[in-house]
Order: sequence, then C-alpha cells, then structure tokens
Amino acid sequence: MTTTWKSDRNTNDKKSTNQATNATISGRMLSSCSRQQKFVMIACFTILALLLAMSACSKQSPKPALAGVSNPASSPAAPPAATAVAPTATVAAAPLSKKKTPRKRPANVAYSDPNSGVSFLYPRKFALTSGDKAQPQLPGLGDVPMNFVQSGGVAVATVAAPSASYPGTDFASAFFNVNVNRSLSPQECEHFAFTDTRDADGEPVDAERVKVGSTDMETTSDFSASAIQQAETQYYHSYENGACYEYVLGLGTAGFATEGGIEHVNRDEVFARLQKILATVQINPLEREHLAEPAGAAVSSEE
Repeated sequence: MTTTWKSDRNTNDKKSTNQATNATISGRMLSSCSRQQKFVMIACFTILALLLAMSACSKQSPKPALAGVSNPASSPAAPPAATAVAPTATVAAAPLSKKKTPRKRPANVAYSDPNSGVSFLYPRKFALTSGDKAQPQLPGLGDVPMNFVQSGGVAVATVAAPSASYPGTDFASAFFNVNVNRSLSPQECEHFAFTDTRDADGEPVDAERVKVGSTDMETTSDFSASAIQQAETQYYHSYENGACYEYVLGLGTAGFATEGGIEHVNRDEVFARLQKILATVQINPLEREHLAEPAGAAVSSEE
C-alpha cells in the first residue's frame, strides 16, 4: 500500500507541474498576442491617418496635370483628337479682313446724241469732239470733206485715236466720224459726191452695198496724198429716222517710204479697229421736238 501512495503522489505532482507549465505558457501566449494586436492596431491607425492626410492634400491641390495625362484610349466616351481640332476650327471661323480691290474702268465709253439719235461705243483712250468742233482733220491735208450729194450735212461727233497708237510706224492719225443730212431722200442717200478713186486705171468705182451689223449701208472710199502725207477715208451711208447718216473712217500716214527703221502701219489693222466702232452704232427713234433741231449737241456717258 505504501508503494501505491507514492505512485499517486507522483502522479499528482506531475499533473500540478504540467498545469503550472501550461498556465505559464498560456499566460505568455496571451501576453504575446495582446502585444501583437496592439501593434497591429497602432499600425492600422497610423496607415489610416496617412491615407486621410494624403486624401486631404489631393483634394486641395489643383489637377491640371491629370487632364493632360489622361489617355484617350482609356475613356471610350471621349471622341479621339477632339480637343486638338477645336483650336483650329476657332481660328478658321475668325473673319478675315478683305482688301478693297480698285475698280477697273471699262475699256469703252458710250456716246449718245439726243438730237440725231446716234449712239456708239469707242475706246476710252480715243479723244471725243462733238458739235461744231466735230469736223475731222488729217495732219497736212486739212479738213476731211463730207460726201453727201447735196449740202446740208452737219457734223455730230468724232473720236480720234492717240497719235502714239502704233509706235515705230508711219502712223499719223485715225478717226471715226458721224455726220447727218436731213435734206436728202432715201435714193439720194445711196449716192456720194465723189466716188472711189482707188481703181488702178483712175476710173471711178461705184458704191458698194454692205451689211454692218443688221443695217444695210452703201460704202465708198477715197485716197489722197501729198509729198509727205497720205490719207485714206472710207464712207458709209444709211437712211433712218428720215435723215441720211454718214460714217467716215479715216487714216493718215507720214511719208511714202520707211526711214530710220520706221515701218508702214498695217492699214487693215487700223481700219478693222475703226470698223468695230461702226458696228456698235445704233440709231434711236427721235422725239418730235428733236426733228427740227440741228444735230450737234451731244451728251457723252460712260458705260
């Protein structure tokens, strides 16, 4: 029995020792766990405080850089390159200042005479004379005569080309002239006081009937010359408004031969230019008060 008691005592001592050891370990473990929890909690509070501080700073700081850094591909709602095109469109929409271009004057000038009803266009550089001063002249040859079969003709207007129109040639002058004679009949208007003298045999040439625009006219020409001057004139007659209208195209040249490199002017070219004026002639109906008035008072107006 003595042996059995010892065994139980030893067993109880061992249990007590184990319990004390376990209690010590549990206390240590509890103490260690509580310390770790405190450390974790402190760390969490510290991190939370840092996050709050960073969030407050980010709200207060301006964000222009974020808009520039944003990637268009990451935001499908925004159209690509929209912000880059906007400034260009604004610049293009701005009104541009327009420079005023000088207004060009027309090459031709319109002439109209209410007394005779004559109107025509002529080059702006030509010189116009009307009324009593409209009788044309050729240098060295004097006045160019009218070619009516009866007297009573009145000069209406004359336009003359500048003397320097054909430099380097023997050109002296060129003109377009309008005359009117109210004392002639339609049959008399078809004839001329002198006929064409260009025939090689010196025989007169009968007047020709030509069409200028929509008007039928009779035409003839005359040629005269002196030692140093030559003159050629072309006459056209038409009967309208109860009167005979005469149109004279004239060309004057200096000398028979070229001297010092001067060439003969192209006569066909000069007369073609004068015939363009003739092609613009219009005869407007006359009012009754103008029928008894002599032609000569003219009014010119620009086209």
